[in-house]
Amino acid sequence: MQTTEIPVHTYKKPRQPTREAILDAAELLMSQRGFNGVSLREIARESDVNLGSVTYHFGTKEKLLAAIYDRHTKPMNQRRLELLSEAGRITDRKERLHAIVRAFVIPAFSSQSDVAGGGARFTRIRAILSMEGNEAARHIIAASFDETTNLFVDAIAGCVPNADRGSILWRCHFLLGALYYTLVNGDRIDRLSGGMVKGSDHDRATEELVRATAAALQELDLTKRKAGF
Repeated sequence: MQTTEIPVHTYKKPRQPTREAILDAAELLMSQRGFNGVSLREIARESDVNLGSVTYHFGTKEKLLAAIYDRHTKPMNQRRLELLSEAGRITDRKERLHAIVRAFVIPAFSSQSDVAGGGARFTRIRAILSMEGNEAARHIIAASFDETTNLFVDAIAGCVPNADRGSILWRCHFLLGALYYTLVNGDRIDRLSGGMVKGSDHDRATEELVRATAAALQELDLTKRKAGF
């Protein structure tokens, strides 16, 4: 009896859409070398496409960076505003302040992938760009975050009515720096603690950041009140 051999087909993972492949490659390279240190040609090589595909989808490196920010900040800001709205319903000012700070911090930690909202890779890009001083990048960052950040500052001011806005902005600035460092250099706290504290424990990191920031903001309010302002 003759048997027919059944061909075995090897499964091949579907090729990632070109636009997404370019975004992923650009994020990877920029998280390592910054915006100024990466060329479109290198991004094309990393994403396994020709240079024309990069310019077709994004035009310029600045527009590619804007697309990276758009990819991350839209879901991040949406989640922050949802949590901020929930926090606004809390009547106790101290509890509301903690909830507001938590609403800002959680979306930066909550992403399990580098695409959906937060992600250490995108955070590294933000940290590097903040030091590079590139004017185009500065405009992109402002367009992505300033409106939402000001809503948080307004909400915080409602919880600490005796604090001046400038001091609140400084405390929020310090919080952002702490977020960058925690997400990018979490292994340092592992080393300093001899492994007793884990930088990868984002729940613990979130609560420590919330408590520290809320305490700093409340201190502003109390100082002004004691001084009789």
